[in-house]
Amino acid sequence: MATLTQRYSYFYAPFIKDSYKSDEAIFRTRYTKSWFLLFMSAVFVVPLFLNNYQLYFLNVLGIYVLGAMGLNILTGYTGLISLGHIAFIGAGAYSYGLLLTKLNLPFYLAIIGSGVVVAIIGVFIGIPALRIKGIYLAIATLAFQFIAHYTFMEWESATGGVNGMSIPAPQFGKWVMSSNLSFYYIMIIVLCLGLWMAKNLFRSKYGRAMMAVRDNDISAEVIGIPVFGYKILSFVISSFYAGVTGALFAILMRNIQPENFELVYSIEYLAMVIVGGMGSVLGAILGASFMAFFPELFNYLVSIFSRLSENPAELVVLLSPAKLMALGFFIIFFIHVEPTGMAGIWRRIRDYFKIWPLPYI
Repeated sequence: MATLTQRYSYFYAPFIKDSYKSDEAIFRTRYTKSWFLLFMSAVFVVPLFLNNYQLYFLNVLGIYVLGAMGLNILTGYTGLISLGHIAFIGAGAYSYGLLLTKLNLPFYLAIIGSGVVVAIIGVFIGIPALRIKGIYLAIATLAFQFIAHYTFMEWESATGGVNGMSIPAPQFGKWVMSSNLSFYYIMIIVLCLGLWMAKNLFRSKYGRAMMAVRDNDISAEVIGIPVFGYKILSFVISSFYAGVTGALFAILMRNIQPENFELVYSIEYLAMVIVGGMGSVLGAILGASFMAFFPELFNYLVSIFSRLSENPAELVVLLSPAKLMALGFFIIFFIHVEPTGMAGIWRRIRDYFKIWPLPYI
C-alpha cells in the first residue's frame, strides 16, 4: 500500500520550491500560471459578448481598482492616511484634458503625462504634509481636498468651472475610440500594467522599506531607512496612480465636472482599501469590486421589494439612506472584526484547501 507521502506527493509537488528564484516568482507553479492565462483570456474575450451597460460597469470597476491600488500604496503599504485621494484623481482628469486639448498630445502620452503632473503636485503637497502623521496628516490631506475642489470650481479658464470640461474621444491614427468596448481595452492594458508594477514594487527593497516605515517608523529609521524620503516616494507613486486613474475617468465620462471629485468619493476609496484589505494588491481588487457591486445589488433588491409593495415610491425613498448605512456597517465590521479585509478571508480559505484533507488525518 502506498504511503501517505506517496499518495499526496503528486498533488503537492507543484507547491514545492527548489530555488530562491522559484520562491520569489509571482506565479510559482504551473497550476497558477495556467489559471492566470485562462483568466486573462476571459478578460480579453468575454467583453466581446457583453452589452453596452455591462461594458460600462466593467470600465468603472477597472477605474476603481486602479484608484484603490494607488491609495493602498500610500495607506496600506506605507501607513499614511489620506482623505484627499479623489482630489488627486480630479487633478489627473483635468491634466489629461489640458494636455490633450492645449498641447495636442496623443492620448497615450496624455495619460502618462497626467500621472507625471499629479506626481509633481504630490511632491509639493507631500513635503509639508508628511512632516506630521496620524490624524494630523489626514486633516492636512483633507485641507488639500477642499483647496482642489475650490480650484476646480473657480479656475474657469483651465477647468471650465461649474460647466466642466469636455474631453474628445481618444484617437489612434484615424481610428476614433468612442465606444465602451474600445475604452475597455485601453483601461485593461493600463490596469494590468499598474497592478504588475505595484506587485513588483513591493517585492523590491523600496517596497519593503515602505512596509518597514508602516510597521514602525522609529525602528525603520534606527536601522538606516530614510523615513521621510520613503514617505515622499510613496506619496509620489500614489499620486501618479491617481493621475492615471483621473485620465481614464476623463476618457470614459467625456465630460468632467467638479462634482465628480467631492469629498464623499475620497471616503469611498478609503472604504475600498479597508474592506478589501490594506497592504495587498488583491485587497485593492476585492475592495473596489465590493464597492462597485454592492450598490448594484442593493438597487436590484430595492426594485424587487418595490414591485411587491403597494407604495413603491415611498419604499424607494425610505430605503435610499439604507445603502449608506449598510456601507458604514461593512466598514465598521472589517475594521473591528476582520482588519485584514476580504483579502485576508480569501487567504485563509486558499490556505485551508491547499493542505486539505491533511488536517483531518
